[in-house]
Amino acid sequence: MKRRIFAFVIPLLAASALSLPAQDIPASLSLTVDEAVEYALDNNRSVASARYDLLASEKGEWEALAAGLPSIDATASLSYNLAIMTRIIDFGGTPTPFKFGTIYDAAVGLSASTVVFNAPWLVGVQTAKMATTLARQGLTQTTLETKESVKNVYFLILTLKESLGVVDANLENLNVILASTKAMYSVGMAEATDVDQMQSTVTLLENSRSSMLRSTEVNYNMLRFLLGVPGETAIELTEKLDDITGKIDVDALITEEFRMEDNITYQLIESQVAMSELALKSAKASTLPSLAGSIYYNRNGMGDELLHMQYFPSSAVAVQLQIPIFASGLRDAKIKRARINLEKAGNSKSMVSEQLLMQERQLRYNLLNANEQFKSQKANIEIAGRVLKSFENKYNQGMASSLDLTQANNNYLTAQNNYISALMNLLQTKVAFDKLMNKL
Repeated sequence: MKRRIFAFVIPLLAASALSLPAQDIPASLSLTVDEAVEYALDNNRSVASARYDLLASEKGEWEALAAGLPSIDATASLSYNLAIMTRIIDFGGTPTPFKFGTIYDAAVGLSASTVVFNAPWLVGVQTAKMATTLARQGLTQTTLETKESVKNVYFLILTLKESLGVVDANLENLNVILASTKAMYSVGMAEATDVDQMQSTVTLLENSRSSMLRSTEVNYNMLRFLLGVPGETAIELTEKLDDITGKIDVDALITEEFRMEDNITYQLIESQVAMSELALKSAKASTLPSLAGSIYYNRNGMGDELLHMQYFPSSAVAVQLQIPIFASGLRDAKIKRARINLEKAGNSKSMVSEQLLMQERQLRYNLLNANEQFKSQKANIEIAGRVLKSFENKYNQGMASSLDLTQANNNYLTAQNNYISALMNLLQTKVAFDKLMNKL
């Protein structure tokens, strides 16, 4: 059971190391399971990282759009010619040197350009928007995974505490019996093996209790990580297991309709197919002509004195048409590769759809089975408890051996453990089903 929880939490431990903004973190927290989920969504670092990804994608969307919108630039320059270029010109057989230029050259200008038509840019804008959609879905997926992990760890801590309560009550009872057995041995009414048997049972139970305490603390640390709080923060879980299980209506759950389009895994694969379609469009767009326009206005100044230069204007309007003609098969290869990737994405979508339908059927079966096991194990506890009580009375009356009492006690503890396991399995199965149905 603990391995299943680690499977939920370890991926989150390896996620982003981005820090959250500085905030006031309380020294202690008292949380219901729903409050723990909400707190984690506000403070979990993986969720924060996914939010940053979404913000970056939204800015990237504008960046892609702005790349093809009109842009205006201003320029200015001033040059001091240390040596003016001189050329010799032949006038009637007499070579005469002439200087071309002045000591100072200056220029100021203003230019504007825009894309009139560029198919790759248009597809790039669509791709940036789809990237934002993927980032938003990634945030949704991270949110669901965080909810799932918080609930499972919360429930595991509660079940461990429930187990500790059972062990503590059993230890208290066994210590009373052990003291009674020692007293009986001291007056010759019990054998030394009876004392040794009871002492061994108590020791084993104490070791089991210590192990449970360590496991409980480990899972509290997992919960602290998911909540985004320091390791020294005290956490009190205020929800009761009976209240949680009392709200589970398995009959109503299994009648819910599964809408695949609401499932985040399906939404992600659909977006990935859309991205592959855009990649194919982009490859095809590279074969289309592109058209751009520009305009500029300059004033050039010349003179031998800085404050007495003559300025002359110049301006132009330009249109640039680029027509792809030959690229040695490069563009065709890109189109074919993009088409193959699109077919692969479509195949992945079909595979995910089949997996989700199979998962739905399996989880419905698991939910029914977990509920039956929970009810069965709950009934077994009552039977095992009555048997243990009977053997305790018989042992006190000398009608049962310490071995019989130890066996009855072990059976009772086994029944309790089976009940706790069935309870945790029911809770985990419901969480998994709610996640599939997008109801977490």
